[in-house]
Amino acid sequence: MRLHANARLGPRGRQVMVERVLAGWSARQAADAAGVSAQTCRKWVGRYRQEGAAGLHDRPSAAHRIPARTRPERVQAICALRRVRFSGPQIAEVLGMPRSTVSAVLKRQGMGRLGRLGQEPANRYERERPGELIHIDVKKLGRISGGAGKRITGRQRYTGKRTDKEGVRRHVVGWECVHVAIDDATRLAYAEMLGDETAQSAIGFLERAIAFYARHGIEVERLMTDNGSPYISTAHARACRRLGVRHIRTRPRRPQTNGKAERFIRTMLGEWAYGAIYRSSAERTAALGGWLIRYNHHRPHSALGHRPPAARLAELRNNPPGSYT
Repeated sequence: MRLHANARLGPRGRQVMVERVLAGWSARQAADAAGVSAQTCRKWVGRYRQEGAAGLHDRPSAAHRIPARTRPERVQAICALRRVRFSGPQIAEVLGMPRSTVSAVLKRQGMGRLGRLGQEPANRYERERPGELIHIDVKKLGRISGGAGKRITGRQRYTGKRTDKEGVRRHVVGWECVHVAIDDATRLAYAEMLGDETAQSAIGFLERAIAFYARHGIEVERLMTDNGSPYISTAHARACRRLGVRHIRTRPRRPQTNGKAERFIRTMLGEWAYGAIYRSSAERTAALGGWLIRYNHHRPHSALGHRPPAARLAELRNNPPGSYT
């Protein structure tokens, strides 16, 4: 039981006060001795006579009846719309209800956050051995030219010729591509900033990624990518056969199949690409290596028991799957 910070009486003090009244003290005398009002003393004496010792404990402050509570059928309608992923304002508009009421109902029903509500359950998996499967993906980033980008300034920068809505000739900056690879079992990650996402760039990145994992004692067996043009090319297929790596592609329009790479990119963007103000693309690229060292060797990973990937790799080396300790 949680008592008010300024409460003068707890259950034991109330019992002493009540016993004094039952022994012949007046309500005023017992109240003065306890440091409370006579009205309070009479309240606890009355509860004790009705309920015994149980009546000396605090009662919930919630009302027994709430005349203005939302009707059950309306609550069911709100929940039904939420399950088909309606937002709170949309539900309020459809049902003609205040947004605050809809928000309170959703929170009370445990549906305050959409998350994966109404979607199929997440199919989570994790390989047992390092190198059994690595995930590869690519993310485009706008080039930085002459100061901070639009995330900082709010203005779009251009290089190359293009006519905007006002008829002004501007220049288009262009893109850089960060290629990423992450091991399924250990989350050990490797990334490079390249100028494009062609098949030749993807093949070169794959070769260097395999060499990176080999330096950590990991032999890559399988590779998972999406169905992007670099990965469905004949040249990429030949490279995989030459490197002795089995290539697996995700189902079309199912990026969650390659979810570990997608989640790594999200982390990388927040902590590296958009986590600082860079004066140029070269400065941003130079910061990538240091961030990868922190990610692999120092940054806690929630999926690994808040340990870095290097610690997970060391654990699997010392206790490989199938071994007995």
